[in-house]
Amino acid sequence: MENNDTINLLKECDAGTKMAVVSIDEILEKTKDTKLRKILEENKEEHRTLGNEIHTLLVQHGSEYKEPSPMAKGMSWLKTNVKMSLDESDATVADLITDGCGMGIKTLNKHLNQYAKASNTAKGLCKKLISIEEKLCKELRAYL
Repeated sequence: MENNDTINLLKECDAGTKMAVVSIDEILEKTKDTKLRKILEENKEEHRTLGNEIHTLLVQHGSEYKEPSPMAKGMSWLKTNVKMSLDESDATVADLITDGCGMGIKTLNKHLNQYAKASNTAKGLCKKLISIEEKLCKELRAYL
């Protein structure tokens, strides 16, 4: 059971890091403030680096990676494009990313509880991802 919980938790974290990178990429070109752009670029790299670490563990466990659900990606794209067409400000950028972080934190905590028998390594990576999301939310408050 631990192995299945470990793999499942790692897959969810893998999908989460990918969703974050896609979401940041989607909005980065619309960001006007150079400091905000730097925050987003650095955070994207943190997600990418953690995602690579998670992917390596999945391969070691003989498992495939997990892509974000097409529904989640589609809804994110739609929300981003509608909101940005109405208001192309950095406040909108911060609002969209903060919303995404909130959903990510909620989902990751749910999976952390759901896969309680996952290895300490997998749980640690999940908590690290949650921490990255929380830090980004905090950094974006000044732009809301």
